[in-house]
Amino acid sequence: MVGLPKVLYVTLVLLICIGSQVESDDSNHRYNKGDIVPFYANKVGPFHNAQETYAYYDLPFCSPETLIEKKLNLGEMLNGDRLVSAPYKLEFLVDKDYEVLCSKKLSKSDVSQLRSVIEMDYYTQMYYDDLPIWAFIGQTRRNYTDERIKNQYFLYTHSIFEVFYNEDRVIEVTCKMVGDSLVDLTDDKEVNVKFIYSVKWSVTEQSFYKRMEKYIGSAFLPRHLSIHHHSIAYSSVAIFILIICLVTFYVLVLNKDISKNLNDVEEDQVDDDQEATGWKKIHGDVFRFPKHKSLFAAALGSGTHLLLLIVSVLVMGLMGYFQPYVRGVFWNALVIAYAVTSVVSGYTSVSFYFQHEGTTSMKNLLLTAGLYFGPLFLTFGFLNSVAIFYGVTAALPLEAIVILALLLIFLALPLLLLGGYVGKNTASDFHAPCRTSKCPKEIPRLRWYRGLLPQMALAGILPLSVVYVQLYYIFATVWGHRVYTLYTIMFVVFIFLLITTALVSVALTYFQLAAEDHQWWWRSFFCGGSTGLYIYGYGIYYYFCRTDMTGFMQTSFFFGYMACVCYGIFLVLGSVGFRASLLLVHYLYAAIKCD
Repeated sequence: MVGLPKVLYVTLVLLICIGSQVESDDSNHRYNKGDIVPFYANKVGPFHNAQETYAYYDLPFCSPETLIEKKLNLGEMLNGDRLVSAPYKLEFLVDKDYEVLCSKKLSKSDVSQLRSVIEMDYYTQMYYDDLPIWAFIGQTRRNYTDERIKNQYFLYTHSIFEVFYNEDRVIEVTCKMVGDSLVDLTDDKEVNVKFIYSVKWSVTEQSFYKRMEKYIGSAFLPRHLSIHHHSIAYSSVAIFILIICLVTFYVLVLNKDISKNLNDVEEDQVDDDQEATGWKKIHGDVFRFPKHKSLFAAALGSGTHLLLLIVSVLVMGLMGYFQPYVRGVFWNALVIAYAVTSVVSGYTSVSFYFQHEGTTSMKNLLLTAGLYFGPLFLTFGFLNSVAIFYGVTAALPLEAIVILALLLIFLALPLLLLGGYVGKNTASDFHAPCRTSKCPKEIPRLRWYRGLLPQMALAGILPLSVVYVQLYYIFATVWGHRVYTLYTIMFVVFIFLLITTALVSVALTYFQLAAEDHQWWWRSFFCGGSTGLYIYGYGIYYYFCRTDMTGFMQTSFFFGYMACVCYGIFLVLGSVGFRASLLLVHYLYAAIKCD
């Protein structure tokens, strides 16, 4: 493990470089009176299906004479942004009243299309000076006079923009759709529509550097913060109780048992009280290398890689790099951090593999590279095809796919190989406190509740309870319109999750050894990672019981990408569970004289 500090040092330096690149540049946000402020239309979509968004001009809106597409970075494309020039002209400090945007004659097909999107609560999203603006397209009303028509559909045609400024900078912008200028689209007939807008400028004392606090402040009301604080308190109490139980067990049982048998644990001398001291009977098998050790090493390397990725993203969030609605910053950081931290994946996997008498490092590296990325790539390929079929903005353009491929080929893959090379040349021998016997001892027949599946079901309950409250807000952010900015709380809860997983894995591993079952390697990994399966189960509950998401596209995106996320959590917590169990096993058998 000599090379690990150097690998981590290089990785952290690169991650700091990433963080320094994600801060927004504010030098071009100054204007004089009458200057044109950048105004872009982004996308439209049903409110209840956050990922089902379409290009703004897929609907028959007014378009400018010259349609200009904004050059997007990788993060913006991954976020589904497709910015094009908006038809509105909001010059700096210029008020307008009833400015005509355009006059259009909507055909029957246009009316039918707008009526269907109004029924599905479609909204529009635009950006003015990089500040987000949302507005609904229309509204429905219950018709009580005509029984043949249940609902009436009305299109908003008058938009009122109120812009707040401080000296030469835009601080805030809102859009209000006026209800006194509606166009009835209930009947299938051609309609003449005149779109108009008004602009009002107001001064504010809010600082430019704090203009995003509006979105942070509205993300969580005081009662929501109280819920988060209570969840942390509950998690702290649960961990404290678990630690007390384990310490009590150690003092009353384990420590006494070790002290009593320090010099008398030969196999022919351990016949008394076999149920309580059965773990000493398998000292010749407990360090026998697991089956499929190359796959095990790859799973451990992938889990460690994703663990470092999560920690690095949370640290960047704590440092304030991920401001809400700063387009593409989060996805840029996530993709580059994934590529950079792949060096840890290669190092961990190959070093562990060679510590356990591995022979072919390249095969192990290929397995490590494909263990998580392979399913992710297949899922992405399928879902991107679905997105292309539906014509949504979530479909990545060729440019984004080429950039991702270049990052993987020229950054992630070389760093993976570098980590494997360092791991191979610095790997030390595995020093077990007990010699491994030539023939494995037969595992006694165990009761059903000691099987793998019951143990996994038991292992995931307590870690899930630690993060249960946070799951709703995270899901509502990723699959809805909520903004999550409480990275401090998320980081604390994540640490609690790791601690709880480690403690539960340690307890279950000891009980497995006490039952004279020496095949604990894979068992500890599966039990530690079982929380990922519980989170996927919560995702099923969330989709059907807490949201109004519908349609094959949204359903496939939710369950497809949630499967990848939960699989990653499984690898992360599985590696944590195994590492904790390995420390326990080393301690147990180093504390007694086995040979």
